[in-house]
Amino acid sequence: MDIFKTIPHIPTDIQVVEKGKDRIQVSVWPFEPGYAITFAHPLRRLMLSCTPGYAPVTLQINGVSHEFDSIRGIIEDVATFIVNLKNIRFSNKGEELQNTINLHYEFKGPMVLRGANLVTDEIDVVNKDAYLATINDDASFGFSIVVKRSIGFKPNEAIRKDKEFSNEIGVIPLDAYFTPVKRVVYEIEDVLVEDNPNYEKIVFDIETDGQVAPLDVFKNSIAMAQAHLGIFGSDVSVLNPDIKIPTEDSLDLKTLLIKIDTLNLSTRCFHCLDKIGVQYIGELVLMKENELKGIKNMGKKSFDEIAEKLASLGYPIGTSLSTEVSNAFNKKIAKTK
Repeated sequence: MDIFKTIPHIPTDIQVVEKGKDRIQVSVWPFEPGYAITFAHPLRRLMLSCTPGYAPVTLQINGVSHEFDSIRGIIEDVATFIVNLKNIRFSNKGEELQNTINLHYEFKGPMVLRGANLVTDEIDVVNKDAYLATINDDASFGFSIVVKRSIGFKPNEAIRKDKEFSNEIGVIPLDAYFTPVKRVVYEIEDVLVEDNPNYEKIVFDIETDGQVAPLDVFKNSIAMAQAHLGIFGSDVSVLNPDIKIPTEDSLDLKTLLIKIDTLNLSTRCFHCLDKIGVQYIGELVLMKENELKGIKNMGKKSFDEIAEKLASLGYPIGTSLSTEVSNAFNKKIAKTK
């Protein structure tokens, strides 16, 4: 292993494993020694703080003027009902996200009111079995709530000061916990790279309440990190002459990792390559002209066919790939063979 580097090692592998309902494990490796925590900690904070979710922000109950009142015909008083309501986890219904949803409900007893009873054409409820209240015989219970989509936590004092808050008597602001992420933890493990056992792997454990898929939480944190760092690219000339990092999303690597059976080669030509274990376009690109011509049963017609196909992809015979791209490609296919 070369100890004289101009840039640190760039991670090349990521793995996502489902660990249960609304829970995944994301592993990323290998990082240079000491680098894993540099990325793990801020990503964890972003996942916990910048993933939007839904929560009720105001409540208005028919015949009730304040949060310390009681409700006729309901076992729970207002304060207890508010606690139960704040435990309801709402989620978007439909393709278009709505940032504000006004809901009104009317129920008649006797009945046990649960989360499932709050589902409408506009909004869904994740925890449908969650208990809300018990309505007695011959009692009616009507209430309105405003559900907002936001990030983080907003105390009722902040909601009371919001420009959209109505000072109408009976409108009760609620503490709103929007974050749909229940848990994000990470571990840093040692991983072997060539002969060095001190490289590092980050293993994230991400769990949500069901409003948002945990993988979307991870993707959103990456997007937020990139968006925040983007300011440095707009106003600051960042000089990185040594860094040329091919990713699996890069055009070169994507093309090189395409299987040769997508090229629609003739049967004879395909069999020649298949016999020597060539599976990817990148393997053909890396072969020199004399190597291709030296393949058993590779006649001029087959050689010309391959040359034409590679040229149409932008890789004529003899094309030289950069060291970074060829190394990244070789690492990828090494795992498949």
